[in-house]
Amino acid sequence: MTTWAIGDLQGCYDATCRLLEKIRFDPAHDHLWFVGDLVNRGGQSLETLRLIHSLAIHGTVVLGNHDLSLLAIAQRREAEQRRVNPDLQSILFAHDREPLLAWLGSLGLMHVDRTLGWCMLHAGLMPRWSIEIAQRRAAEVDAHLHGPERDKLLRNMYGDKPAWSPKLRGIERDRAIINVFTRMRYCTPHGRIAFDSKGAPGTQAPGLYPWFSVPGMAQRGMRIVCGHWSTLGLSIAGGVHAIDTGCVWGGPLTALELSPPGEVPRVVQVAGRRV
Repeated sequence: MTTWAIGDLQGCYDATCRLLEKIRFDPAHDHLWFVGDLVNRGGQSLETLRLIHSLAIHGTVVLGNHDLSLLAIAQRREAEQRRVNPDLQSILFAHDREPLLAWLGSLGLMHVDRTLGWCMLHAGLMPRWSIEIAQRRAAEVDAHLHGPERDKLLRNMYGDKPAWSPKLRGIERDRAIINVFTRMRYCTPHGRIAFDSKGAPGTQAPGLYPWFSVPGMAQRGMRIVCGHWSTLGLSIAGGVHAIDTGCVWGGPLTALELSPPGEVPRVVQVAGRRV
C-alpha cells in the first residue's frame, strides 16, 4: 500500500483530479492524507469537498483554517451566509450540505501514525511541543469541536490573542491551540506567533523564525507533513515536509509519498489552477 500526502486543495477540483490520475491512485491499495484547507478561493469548493468526502474511507484529513471558517459560517444566519464568496456559498446552499459539513466537522487537528512514522497537521507546532504534547493539545480542541461546546467554540475561535500559555483556560485556550495548528508560520523562540508575517524565509523581521527551525526546539523523532504556507513552497528540512505549493495561486499541486524511515519521499506535482 502507498500512502500519499497532498497539499492544500482550496477548492481546486480539476487539479486534484489531475494529481490523483498522475499518482495512479488505486483505492484498493492506496491511502490519501490531506493537510487541510480543502475549500475556498479555487472556484470549485463544492466539487472538491464532495470528492474528498467520497474518498473518506481511503483518506485521512486534518482541519485547516479555511475548513474551520466554513464550519463557523455555516452556523450563522442565512443572510450572513449569503455575504460570503460564491465558492463557499456553493457548499452552504447545496442540497447535500448537511452530510458534507457533518463529515467536515468530525475531523480533527492532528493525525499521528507511529507505524508509518509520520504525523500530519495543517500549519505548525509550538517550539517546545513534542508529538505527545501536541496530540494532547489537539485532542482538547477536538473534544470541544465534536461535543456540545461546538457552536460556542466556532463562534469564538477568531482572534490573534492570547498567545499560547499552559495556564490558559476555556475558549482562550482553545483559540490559542487552534491558532498554532492552523495559522502558524513564523514565531519567536518562545512560540509567540507573528500572524502578519507570511512571506518566504528571509522576509521576516529579526527575532522571528520559521516554526520548524526555532533554536532549541523539541526533538520530535517523527517526520511531519504540513501545508498552509504557500509562499514557503515545497520545503523539506529538519524532518518537516511542507507541501502547500500554492495550487490556488497558480503554483503546482503536490503529493508526497510517505516513505518508510530511511527512504527519501517521492514528490509528484501537477499544474495548479490557472490564474
